[in-house]
Amino acid sequence: MILGGGGMIGQRLVEHLAKEPRIGGKSISQVTLLDAFIEPEIPQSSDIIIDSQVADITNPQTCIELINKKPDVIFHLAAIVSGEAESNFEKGYSVNLDGTRNLFEAIRAQNEYCPRVIYTSTAAVYGGPYPADSEDVGDDFILQPTTSYGVQKAIGELLLNDYSRRGLLDGVGLRLPTICVRPGKPNAAASGVFSNIIREPLAGIETTLSVSKEVSMIFASPRSAVGFLIHAAQLDTNLLGDRRSMMMPGVHATIRQEIEALRRVAGERVLSFIKESAPDPFAQKMVDAWNFPAFPATRARSLGFTCESSFDELIRLHIESELDGKIPGQNI
Repeated sequence: MILGGGGMIGQRLVEHLAKEPRIGGKSISQVTLLDAFIEPEIPQSSDIIIDSQVADITNPQTCIELINKKPDVIFHLAAIVSGEAESNFEKGYSVNLDGTRNLFEAIRAQNEYCPRVIYTSTAAVYGGPYPADSEDVGDDFILQPTTSYGVQKAIGELLLNDYSRRGLLDGVGLRLPTICVRPGKPNAAASGVFSNIIREPLAGIETTLSVSKEVSMIFASPRSAVGFLIHAAQLDTNLLGDRRSMMMPGVHATIRQEIEALRRVAGERVLSFIKESAPDPFAQKMVDAWNFPAFPATRARSLGFTCESSFDELIRLHIESELDGKIPGQNI
């Protein structure tokens, strides 16, 4: 079962499962996609049954009905993203916290049922201040989020730990980097700026940069995000103990370094589509609340999680997968 199956990562995940319907050597017979607002698209597959429906996890009864099917693996990707969770306080807590607890309680209500639950958290559970040496920012660094989104996800991590400790579910929490380059159109995530300044220029579309170029972030590609999820679904959770959540690997870069990578990969002409403006106070406040160091993600890497090695690679992956290997007006 994939909650948030209509989102970009959910769609990439089900496309992967449709092509490779196995996890950890076990065959998949059925996948259920769920989303609160749109019925998720179903990829073609002759090997597994895939169904799709609209479902609101803020309704406890809905969660009970979903869990009655007793899926073996649940990917909990559903969330109100950072910018929207900050601007709409009630909605953020309703979906990101209440929806998560509704899901876990529906699982608890079942007898002799302990599914693997992959919970997508975020680097926003951290909040600084960070030490000068980024190698000191490990998985045991204090969680002190400075956004409502980060708080909601940190609470979800604690719930995942407790329900796993009690044997009610078998949870793995993934603190995802910013997914970049995110395909499609801009969304309500404040972190969208990091993809917008790459995606739109590559497509020959003007985009506005309204935050400082010195803001830094951790990045991983959509391909890596799917890889994280699949690896978590087959991980030996005895290796996690009661610390079920961990920071995923990522590429560290500032916006300035992103733009330099874009120049190296796509040339000077593409940069003309980036228009700088005065800082947007709301967006700047959000990205300033993160401004992450280069997390080493030692624990995740030791458990086999992997990602790209440079921002240039992230850009090339986007060109290959979303632009058929070509930039409008030129070939690379």
